[in-house]
Amino acid sequence: MERYNIVVIGAGSGGLVVAAGAAGLGARVALVEKHRMGGDCLNTGCVPSKALLASAKALQHAREGGRFGLNIPKPGPQDWKAVQAFVRSAQARIAPHDSVERFTGLGVEVFQGRATLKSPHEVEVNGQTLWGRHLVVATGSRPAVPPIPGLVEAEFLTNESVFEIAERPESLLVMGGGPIGTELGQAFARLGTNVTIVSSTAHICAKEDPDVAAVLAATLRGEGVTILDESRATRVALRDGKKVVTVARAGGAGTEVAADEILVAVGRTANVDGLGLEAAGVIFSKKGVEIDSRCRTNVPSVWAVGDVAGGPLFTHWAGHQARVVIRNVLFPGSTKHDLANLPWTTFTEPEIAHVGLNETRAKEGNVPHRVFKVRFDDVDRSVCDGEAGEHFAKVVAGPKGEILGATIVHPHAGDLLAELVLARKHGITLASLSRTIHTYPGLSEVNRALGDAFLRTKLTTGTKARLTRVFRWLRQ
Repeated sequence: MERYNIVVIGAGSGGLVVAAGAAGLGARVALVEKHRMGGDCLNTGCVPSKALLASAKALQHAREGGRFGLNIPKPGPQDWKAVQAFVRSAQARIAPHDSVERFTGLGVEVFQGRATLKSPHEVEVNGQTLWGRHLVVATGSRPAVPPIPGLVEAEFLTNESVFEIAERPESLLVMGGGPIGTELGQAFARLGTNVTIVSSTAHICAKEDPDVAAVLAATLRGEGVTILDESRATRVALRDGKKVVTVARAGGAGTEVAADEILVAVGRTANVDGLGLEAAGVIFSKKGVEIDSRCRTNVPSVWAVGDVAGGPLFTHWAGHQARVVIRNVLFPGSTKHDLANLPWTTFTEPEIAHVGLNETRAKEGNVPHRVFKVRFDDVDRSVCDGEAGEHFAKVVAGPKGEILGATIVHPHAGDLLAELVLARKHGITLASLSRTIHTYPGLSEVNRALGDAFLRTKLTTGTKARLTRVFRWLRQ
């Protein structure tokens, strides 16, 4: 029996970070993957979807050349296979970072096969038993499929299959108005597909404030996407070569939507089946493996990170948890994951980026706060870039200007949010942001402007009146 400091199950983002980091520090590490290295992110998630969005964005900007004074001929029908080739080229360039060869070179022993826990320290793979001082479960998640009559018979797409379709569909119904549904919905619409998004919530991107979601919804509708809020698919049937979806809408009204393809994007299911978690005594449910804030399960030698742990379903969250595990396993202590400062971005155009408490949650929780909001049409660089005036940044702040949460709606929101994430994490106030020099003309000036907005509230009418009298006296 081979003995290791750590046995990692799953070679997605979380598992790869644990394996590389631990091996780099001198631990003996085994990494087991039953399918493809890189997991969902490289193969069916982040990487192909962002490459597809890039193609769609370039096409849309060509259509909008007139906004910049350019006379560009209207783009015609696009070659779907050429777009697919671009997506695959992006994957191919990134794949070596996640490859067996790279990790073997880092000193990780890679096993390709199905892993099954036999005890709190033993994992069986390909008939061989691996013993680990610590076991890390990082098996990710898969698309959830709703039990809608006729859906399976009609066949459907998920993020695992949509990038492999032979032809771009002329029409597409998307079940789900979250990040996956809106991102892929916009991408296909820009490439020429007639897209309908069916969202069960009051508005798309349900975790965001209504004014935030409204900007994206208006953009999508302006690009020809039909959005059915407070709606759900109840039945699917094949009719005249089309997949006809019966949609129940708010108020009891219903409608039928015919589409060439259906994309299911209603959530994810943790990959806990068949792992042998029961044999190790690990507590888990359909939502995933139960862990504490240190990413440890109820069994001291077993840890879990990423989607399989049932928390936020983000690659960067899995990577963050992986670093927490490395510190706790190799340098025993009490390092906790930092959920309070987790940023997330929906990579539509405009992007929606968020961290911490939003305005809606602050009101619901009766949290003392003030909201400071800056429109990008007040940021000179944004004007020069010809961007829409509806884009904005806002901060939910405490009494002293401490950042409780922030949201940005802008084509570069994900990058612009980083400064606010850092400020929130380290207690940097809005006043400090105002006093920080930002490049002009740069989009990051929006963050300084948020600080300026806070400082203006500190200048009361009485204070200004007193200062006016002092300045008058000084002129004498």
